[in-house]
Amino acid sequence: MRPVRVRFAPSPTGALHIGGVRTALYNYLLAKKTNGTMILRIEDTDQTRFVPGAEEYIIQALEWVGIKTDEGVLQGGPHAPYRQSERKSIYKQYAQKLVDDGNAYYAFDSEEELEAMRNRLKATGSVHQQYSATTRMMMDNSLTLPESEVEQKLKSGVPYVIRLKVPDSEEIELHDLIRGEVKVHSSQVDDKVLMKSDGMPTYHLANVVDDYLMQVTHVIRGEEWLPSAPLHVLLYRYLGWEKQMPRFAHLPLLLKPDGNGKLSKRDADQAGFPIFPLNWTDPKTGELAKGFRESGYLPDALLNFLAFLGWNPGTEQELFSLHELIEAFTVERIGKAGARFDIHKAQWFNQQYIKAKPDEELAEYLLASLPAGTCSPERAAKICGVLKERVTFTHDFWLQGKFFFEAPASYDEQVISKKWNDDAIKVLTAFSTALAAIPDLTAAVAKTTLEKVTAELGIGTGKILQALRVSVTGAGSGPDLMLSMEILGSSEVVSRINRALSTIKKV
Repeated sequence: MRPVRVRFAPSPTGALHIGGVRTALYNYLLAKKTNGTMILRIEDTDQTRFVPGAEEYIIQALEWVGIKTDEGVLQGGPHAPYRQSERKSIYKQYAQKLVDDGNAYYAFDSEEELEAMRNRLKATGSVHQQYSATTRMMMDNSLTLPESEVEQKLKSGVPYVIRLKVPDSEEIELHDLIRGEVKVHSSQVDDKVLMKSDGMPTYHLANVVDDYLMQVTHVIRGEEWLPSAPLHVLLYRYLGWEKQMPRFAHLPLLLKPDGNGKLSKRDADQAGFPIFPLNWTDPKTGELAKGFRESGYLPDALLNFLAFLGWNPGTEQELFSLHELIEAFTVERIGKAGARFDIHKAQWFNQQYIKAKPDEELAEYLLASLPAGTCSPERAAKICGVLKERVTFTHDFWLQGKFFFEAPASYDEQVISKKWNDDAIKVLTAFSTALAAIPDLTAAVAKTTLEKVTAELGIGTGKILQALRVSVTGAGSGPDLMLSMEILGSSEVVSRINRALSTIKKV
């Protein structure tokens, strides 16, 4: 059995869609599970769709989520180059072999002739308005022209493409690891262009040639490529590579949150969630699309979420480290049905991963939101520790923890109207006085001091807790109040309580 070799082969036509990250993840998991090799190949044969910065974005996105490749545009390797635009000279010989063997042909048709052909087919009610076995003999190509005329056209530089000659009546079969046996009649497959008039190969030729030369054993790609698979099977056959043909696995579609239709950027924008791993600024329009990273997601939480969009381990376990995903992963447990993109589930995964992370690691996210020197790493870790049960995104540490750095400028009016009364003022006044005599405040000391004050005044502690919270934080709810006061320190708590007592008017 050949060593497993997989490839992730995106086109640099824009930001990497989150579905592409899932494809990369499944390839990565298979490679690591089998001690195989993962290749990053850039398929940039369509130069008209090339977008500056897209390749760099793809590399940065994979790096952020933690998918590390073994060969490719970054590291090089034994099958370099790994950028298809740099492999142009390689493809021509294989296209020529197909022509010489009678499995492909030169086509000289102009755009006007192609349009006229489509219009004729449309007028007859034909479902397939394409260049195929039923139309090729009516077109301007090397199958219909005398050999001398073909040679003359080639010598004189008449523009041409090379098309695959698809058999006119044959069942093309392939075994898909996810979908089982797939059969397509050749009448459903058109004579696809293999080499364009600019001398560049199309995706169909280039990806087959590269997969063969790079010894790829498994092609894991999106469902949208399934209609092209019969064409690729023919290419492997005609080039004499059937025994080396990789095993195919066509992944299920990512569906809208409601399950109706394929997920698009527009759907994500309308629903208010990201669809790219990192921020992406469109170089043409200047439009900024926010990424999962900048929206406050952890990369390992995102990978765990993506792994479950189509795959399941066959158990009740949901939280998997990347190592655990590698151990549990099999292609055979990927389903055929489309996977609904439930952003609320993604948020749940993020919450779980934030809770599980050490406070010291989470502190980095809080410190990134603060001016340098504002807070020590130790204090930031304590703040994150008291907040992490309540947050969903990494930026929530700052949004929910502002009160640790800024005294309240206003107070929750609902709490004031219901809880700010004579009893609250008595307790807060006495509690402030008691705290002033405690230099090193801890949560335990804060609690016992408050209980002592309320007991002496004969006022239930529960009746004044919200008033105390609002005087210290400005809000009616939040993280553990005693721990919060410990982090703030007694002098700051005293200052805030006294300010509240002098500012808030009794209702």
